Amino acid sequence: MSENRLAVVSIIVENREQSPQVNALLSEFGEFVLGRMGIPYKEKGVSVICVAIDAPTEVINKLTGKLGMLGGVTAKTLMHRQ
Repeated sequence: MSENRLAVVSIIVENREQSPQVNALLSEFGEFVLGRMGIPYKEKGVSVICVAIDAPTEVINKLTGKLGMLGGVTAKTLMHRQ
């Protein structure tokens, strides 16, 4: 695997029924997670999750891709330049 990179994965959950799957994926990649913050935004009916991660690029992309495949879930990644 390649060298680790620092990244932030931003997740918006529009379908609360997907929350267990989102949490399962974050647990699956838990060894790379530095921290996470979740904000339920009841007025808009969504939850916002920010995850700081230190992992190889392939792992970050895999997590983001799996999250994005869940219906009602959007995930985007911002990677630190190295």
